[in-house]
Amino acid sequence: MIKAGVIGAGHLGSIHMKLLGQSNYFELIGFFDTNKDILIKNTGFVNYKKIDDLIKSVDALFICCNTPNHYEIAKKCINFYKHVFIEKPITNTVNQAIDLVNLGNTKNIKGQVGHVERFNPAFIAISNTVTNPKFIECHRLAEFNPRGNDVSVVLDLMIHDIDIVLSVVKSPIKSVNANGVCVISDSPDICNARVEFENGCVANFTASRISLKNMRKTRFFQSNAYISVDFLEKKTEIVQIKDVLNDDKYAMVIQNSKGQKKQIFYNNPSIATNNAIEEEHNSFANSILNDNIPLVSLKDGLNALKLANEILNKIE
Repeated sequence: MIKAGVIGAGHLGSIHMKLLGQSNYFELIGFFDTNKDILIKNTGFVNYKKIDDLIKSVDALFICCNTPNHYEIAKKCINFYKHVFIEKPITNTVNQAIDLVNLGNTKNIKGQVGHVERFNPAFIAISNTVTNPKFIECHRLAEFNPRGNDVSVVLDLMIHDIDIVLSVVKSPIKSVNANGVCVISDSPDICNARVEFENGCVANFTASRISLKNMRKTRFFQSNAYISVDFLEKKTEIVQIKDVLNDDKYAMVIQNSKGQKKQIFYNNPSIATNNAIEEEHNSFANSILNDNIPLVSLKDGLNALKLANEILNKIE
């Protein structure tokens, strides 16, 4: 068993602790937090009074505190040669993220970033089908929630979709355009961004935390298919167009101006039920036990933060 500790036992930290307490791979040793109200809510777990004592007692740390504290805490953990799981976004600044990536490589530790949508069963079901998208449309809308407003909607919500898009589009970024509005918070609450990649792919991102309804949908368009993913409802739809192979009278066939006939195929892949955060834990454990690169590495977290910052710079 991998001995684990949690730093920051708020909303997400408490979820991590509950699942770590049930894990087949991790043994939860305890947690560190300075908020007295949070300490009262987590009386069932061992509370370490000093962060260094917790770090020295475990093999891996789950860093779930406020984003501005990620860098210093993760750096301390890595310098103690401890593996780190860092909730998204990886750090407050790109330079901090670069430093953690380099430090992690130097100390030979495993680092994973909590971009949980990579483990959403709806995305897993179609991840091998998305091969060469040319246009991507992402919508992530949420009702207002005071929690998480220490960062902009780009770093709070849009960064999930940024990570998803970067995981499927293997091309350098050519240009970024964006606009955003501060409605309730001091940082943008709603934002739209258009990102063009050097391979010709274009991705449109829309994120809002002042919506009247929740939505988390992404649509991928490629030469042979339209693929839709509903991250919230955990549903997928694949529409593929292929050459007509027979004269099936019940087939859905379209014909272009040149007389070429194409057949439309609908597919709703089966989706296995899972707990995405638990799957994150399992992936992190696998990287530690088998010396593999985590599915969402520190470098992935850095790349997502870089693009998020470019979008924020365009808004400013």
